[in-house]
Amino acid sequence: MEDRYSLQTPANPWMIASAPFFQGLPELVVEPALTHLVTRTHPPNQVILLENDWGGSVYFIVDGWVKIRTYNLEGKEVTLNILGKGELFGEMAALDEVPRSTDVITLTPTVIGSMPSQDFVKLLQTEPLAGMRLAQLMARRLRQVNRRLRLRESDSQSRVADTLLFLAEGQGKKAQTGTEIPNLPHRELSSLSGLARETVTRVLTRLEKKGLIKRDQDIICIPDLLALERTIV
Repeated sequence: MEDRYSLQTPANPWMIASAPFFQGLPELVVEPALTHLVTRTHPPNQVILLENDWGGSVYFIVDGWVKIRTYNLEGKEVTLNILGKGELFGEMAALDEVPRSTDVITLTPTVIGSMPSQDFVKLLQTEPLAGMRLAQLMARRLRQVNRRLRLRESDSQSRVADTLLFLAEGQGKKAQTGTEIPNLPHRELSSLSGLARETVTRVLTRLEKKGLIKRDQDIICIPDLLALERTIV
């Protein structure tokens, strides 16, 4: 789903080729797969995909952040995942040829490359390593969801800590002072953890006072991942 607020930009296939999914794949296989790649720049809070849309493309994040969203039976928004640079989405609809199961919305100014589904499927059919990469990606996401479901009955500190570790596993960047993750709006952390926004704010303040996290305007730094993980009960 593209609207008048998105801006098509010159395609740079090798920006996409640097994504983890493509690492180690033969250049002779990657180059034709990216022939029809189109990149677009999107503003924050733009809907990229809607649930029940039919899937014609697979998407790679060149820069920025998106959230994967659905709704529960009461109509409340539930954030299933936050994806950033190098991640892909839209692969499930491309594989099973059914409507999409979630919404995708940008959180920040975001550059996204789209690959026609048939090119993506052809890549999987011709390059075994690409299929293995996709299987590993889907296994990692399933493992993350299972862990979060197990912690739904835990205390609020455990759930917030697990959410931060979840983001660190997917998008954490190593720095001299620890592992850095984006300082997302508390409403997004609330939706990810299943807690009230006010509760998330209190827990983050508590974790910061204990020295388990450090915050500035754009970044949350986790000095010691193991120390934060030990707070989960």
